[in-house]
Amino acid sequence: MTPMAPQRMEGTMSTATSTPEGTGAAPNLPSSTLAATTGGRPAVGRALATVLALLTVFGPISMDLYLPVLPALTTELGAATSTAQLTITACLLGLAAGQLLAGPASDRFGRRRPLLIGVAAYVAVSLLCAVSPTVETLVAARFVQGLAGGVGIVIAQAAGRDVYSGGALLRFYGRLTVLGGLAAIVGPLVGGQLAQVTDWRGIFLFLAVLGAVILAACLAVFGETLPTEQRTTGGLAQTLTDMGQLLHDRVFLGAVLLTGFVNAALFAYLSGATYLLQDTYGLSPQGYSYAFGLNSAGFMVFGFLAGRTSERWSVRGTLAVGVSMVAAGAAGLLATAALDLPLVAVIVSLLFLVSGVAVTTPPATSLALTGYPHIAGTASSFLGMARFAFGGIAAPLVGLGTGVTPLALVTAAGAVLGALAYLLTTAQPAPTHN
Repeated sequence: MTPMAPQRMEGTMSTATSTPEGTGAAPNLPSSTLAATTGGRPAVGRALATVLALLTVFGPISMDLYLPVLPALTTELGAATSTAQLTITACLLGLAAGQLLAGPASDRFGRRRPLLIGVAAYVAVSLLCAVSPTVETLVAARFVQGLAGGVGIVIAQAAGRDVYSGGALLRFYGRLTVLGGLAAIVGPLVGGQLAQVTDWRGIFLFLAVLGAVILAACLAVFGETLPTEQRTTGGLAQTLTDMGQLLHDRVFLGAVLLTGFVNAALFAYLSGATYLLQDTYGLSPQGYSYAFGLNSAGFMVFGFLAGRTSERWSVRGTLAVGVSMVAAGAAGLLATAALDLPLVAVIVSLLFLVSGVAVTTPPATSLALTGYPHIAGTASSFLGMARFAFGGIAAPLVGLGTGVTPLALVTAAGAVLGALAYLLTTAQPAPTHN
């Protein structure tokens, strides 16, 4: 495909006014979300920043909180392991489709209205998950739960692009990486503790309560970040034109594909590790959640460092380091499968893999979104779609065999394809981070 660098609108901000620190704020935000700066310009307040961060936990928490009780759920509903794992796949595909729909909708109708509809729907369908009588009903409900949860993720990214610029934008994506990814890793840890006091149905009730809390926060804090005059027009035809523009940009396409491939490795791990660590290595649900605690720390630390490193050193250099770490983790799993290495080798390999995904996320997101402030929702939707659709495809593949081998092969494929996608991001100069 031919690069479309002139269309990346480098050095442009559509809704934010830059401050000396590179931070902008949209003019339609309520006063409770803004704080005055020394220069007299508004800056994003902590209340809004907190809500944007909370919205990123929707998808990961929805998928991961019940992983420690997935074997028990499988038994109670009389389902095959592969069928039970479809509840993961359905949620991932729903998250992908939800973002692909909500992103363009938020560019056209604003961020706030689609967000409130999505969060309210999430609460309702979480209750439906809790009372599902069969695994088939649960699979369908999980798909709708993913659709609703995807709205929060894509609008958090797009609204961040509305109100941040420059180095602040990279730091914001770094924080989203830490919190979103940390939720994906901590989810099983929290789920393991909840499993001591409730069953899988109780965990879905917990998700409904969490959704209600986030809905209340959005109603109180989240003002419109995309002014009416800066919204897209033209309906479906314009949306398709915008999507075509994005897909003809090699840097954007490379960032999206790389995000999808490395997250395929991550979600394969999240899907397969519960069976691998509990069935193959004999860990209890609590032991499994503690093993994930180490990865939680790694994801938090490396995701934070990646945002800072991208800003101060090199976006593409940081991206290359992350891809290399994912490859090292996958190689460790392949060695474990071939040489029958002990549990510690699996844990260390997974730490490299998970931390590497964290390192890739801020620079990949920045490369994809920096050049498109005018269609940030649509651009964000492609990132989210790739992340969860690729993950949804990879997750059930791990269940086709036993032991370390299936997980090792899927993560290795994700690492190799991610490295190839990285080459696309070098097809033209990196966009200016404004």
